[in-house]
Amino acid sequence: MGYTITEKLLMKAAGVDSVKPGQLVLANLDMVLGNDITTPVAIKALEDHNVDTVFDNKKISIVLDHFAPNKDIKAAEQCKQCRDFANKHGIVNFYDVGYMGVEHALLPEKGIVKTSDVIIGADSHTCTYGALGAFSTGIGSTDMAMGIATGKAWLKIPSQIKIVLSGKLNKYVSGKDLILHLIGILGVDGATYKTLEFTGEGVKSLKMDDRFSICNMAIECGAKNGIFAYDEITAEYEKGRVTAPFTPFYSDEDAKYEKVININLSELKPTVSFPSLPSNTHTLPLSEKVKVDQVYIGSCTNGRLSDIEKAVSVIGSHKVHKGVRLIVVPATQQVYLDCVKLGYVEKIINAGGVVSTPTCGACLGGFMGVLAHGEVCISTTNRNFVGRMGDTTSKIYLANPEVAMASAINGYISSPEEL
Repeated sequence: MGYTITEKLLMKAAGVDSVKPGQLVLANLDMVLGNDITTPVAIKALEDHNVDTVFDNKKISIVLDHFAPNKDIKAAEQCKQCRDFANKHGIVNFYDVGYMGVEHALLPEKGIVKTSDVIIGADSHTCTYGALGAFSTGIGSTDMAMGIATGKAWLKIPSQIKIVLSGKLNKYVSGKDLILHLIGILGVDGATYKTLEFTGEGVKSLKMDDRFSICNMAIECGAKNGIFAYDEITAEYEKGRVTAPFTPFYSDEDAKYEKVININLSELKPTVSFPSLPSNTHTLPLSEKVKVDQVYIGSCTNGRLSDIEKAVSVIGSHKVHKGVRLIVVPATQQVYLDCVKLGYVEKIINAGGVVSTPTCGACLGGFMGVLAHGEVCISTTNRNFVGRMGDTTSKIYLANPEVAMASAINGYISSPEEL
């Protein structure tokens, strides 16, 4: 009987010779991740159980990215708690202001997570690292506490869905459009506790940042994890970042899949998710104009250098439409620095936008872009639930960076082709 990449990774982590969907295994972990919101909850759980040690100070990552730099006193106290814990236990991968970035962009950039790792994180978008050929999934803060203490986690073997890709993406279409299209097919719960494995000839045309975006949003249709097999594109990305040895895993030809979905990348169009579910997808051009008050380009989904490069390429000699707020947030300090060196920050500012230090703030309605009553935002983030970015009457539309920038210039949701 054959197995998929995900099943093989979990078999290795659990030290077993066979698995089947629904089976519970106790997996050894290569990385446990938390941020400034979820880590304090895990710390309290450890204190409640009188646990005062960590399993491995090199296999725990704490990134202060959600409300840092601190937006208020409560945020400051949460970050201090994380800081004190990291200092006490000598956490090697602790990232504070000046060094931090949006966690799911920062860890791959630093080579902290890699191919064939088994990773849990107290943040639902931890599934991002499946782009590297790792098993990576989000968990709760109490599971994070167990991981910190023991280096293990109970995991259920997911059912497998194969996504077979063919063709190549057209201009102004990216991995973000692919995953929005797929979520539109499956719905927000169509892959609950299942693996989305992306295969086929079309994978070769997807850059690493496309793959990160795709796996990042696997959770938006309920998936436990998204995953790509290790290939030459992965190898090129990890070159110079990852020094520890690893063995890639590949799915067997006779591996069992619950479902197979075929997608021709050449047929995809720029896609927008309407309020208030990622699955409420529509393709451009829209039949009527949707005016926007704010445009947000950033997050763990689309805040990498290539995302900002795509957005800036749309600007030309244009200016941000009067009455529209354009907020651009590079996902890491390195991305920010590269944007400065390449002149992207200057172009954004000259066009009438603002550029922020790396933070998750606006994505979850925390700070640096909170929406007021009835306001409309088009965002490159991953969720558009009611009240996600501010007031419960505000509306959020999800799109790729080029569509977001074109919308900032036109003042309504539009493709760059409409400029």
